[in-house]
Amino acid sequence: MRLLFAALLLGGLTGGALAQSRPNTTSMSCEAAATMISKGGAVITATGPATFDRFVASRAFCTVSETLEPAFVHTRDNSQCFIGYRCREVPIENRR
Repeated sequence: MRLLFAALLLGGLTGGALAQSRPNTTSMSCEAAATMISKGGAVITATGPATFDRFVASRAFCTVSETLEPAFVHTRDNSQCFIGYRCREVPIENRR
């Protein structure tokens, strides 16, 4: 009985975490979205009804083998808003 209760409790806790919503750039102004990334450092945001991505303010939020790529998203007032960067893996042949 205790095992069943523990399993139900654990399942309820993880289910709530999976259902949390992400900030959505399409409902924000360009300035608000860029500020959110700048202040948050690394933020996962929704970029549409079923899409999301991780954006960072600087390379400090990437791994050693990653580099920065400028990130542009659709916001409420700008279809090509620069909000920060994405971390992208550097191909092995280009690493120093």
